[in-house]
Amino acid sequence: MSSAHLRFYAELNDFLPHCRRQVTFVHAFAARVSAKDLIESLGVPHTEVDLILVNGESRDFAYHVKDKDRVSVYPVFESMDIRPLLQLRPQPLRETKFVLDVHLGRLAAYLRMLGFDSLYSNNTPDEELAQVSFRQKRILLTRDRGLLKQSLVTHGYWVRETRPRQQLLEILRRFDLYGSIRTFQRCMKCNGHLRPVDKHLIAERLPRHTQETRDEFQHCPECDRIYWKGSHYERMLGFLGRLVRQNSS
Repeated sequence: MSSAHLRFYAELNDFLPHCRRQVTFVHAFAARVSAKDLIESLGVPHTEVDLILVNGESRDFAYHVKDKDRVSVYPVFESMDIRPLLQLRPQPLRETKFVLDVHLGRLAAYLRMLGFDSLYSNNTPDEELAQVSFRQKRILLTRDRGLLKQSLVTHGYWVRETRPRQQLLEILRRFDLYGSIRTFQRCMKCNGHLRPVDKHLIAERLPRHTQETRDEFQHCPECDRIYWKGSHYERMLGFLGRLVRQNSS
């Protein structure tokens, strides 16, 4: 039986039992094991890890852990360049795009409202989510830790919060997205790009009050929905204002 000294840093501790958080602990293993398999056996998905130091030297996931190794495991660095060290996953995505699991429908709508390309369906199997994340280079957002352990997934994040608005704040902070917000450019229903549309082309589809009081409209060519700056728009602006204040506090 071999054993290694392990220490997990920052939010990686969310995956560990309380007795192993923020401390160095000894973990025994019976056979030849890779760093990836050892880390995931402790409950930490590989997509959450960006740097492994073994006895002070950077190692990749394929490294075979040896008896008495001291292993330090660090989370994903989205806004810090650690290329002088060895990264364990592809480079951070140049364009931030998401695919979300079946538990995160409201979060998907909020992300779309802020202009982020966010795929979501309430009946997509886990295997397909992993395939989409891999093929389209999308960050997989999920409440299922096991989904992030699939080898096909290279960019993923386990959403800690359970309330949708808090989830949105968590994602904005985690991926440093405040500077990339472009509001009301995507359809909240289907993720399509919104386009300006002439009022006269859609007049028969509008409530009478809206016809009389509004002049600017947007249309989603994907699902044919129409948007205008009504009371819902004002509520969303208030919501965004509160998000910005929370970020600065």
